[in-house]
Amino acid sequence: MAKTSSIEKNNRRKKLAKQYSAKRAKLKALTKDQSIPLEERFAAQLRLAELPRNSSPGRVRNRCEISGRARGYYRKLRLSRIALRELGNFGQVPGMVKSSW
Repeated sequence: MAKTSSIEKNNRRKKLAKQYSAKRAKLKALTKDQSIPLEERFAAQLRLAELPRNSSPGRVRNRCEISGRARGYYRKLRLSRIALRELGNFGQVPGMVKSSW
């Protein structure tokens, strides 16, 4: 189980990323538009830099829904490999059977 503070910090980052997503997308579009004068694009870049760092979606870490583990994460299932194996052993993942050889 991951530290509760790490999980909560990541949840705050998710919330901020969602909150600022529209504003961030608008400013990014302005900075990439070649038809706008250079000064305006630079001003948009400065406004983008003034946004909170944790509002960037790149700072959000993929974590397991059950344990909060950050490594060995399956995106499709939103679980870590360990949690997936435990659920598979109990027969709670459809189509997954325990492997042994």
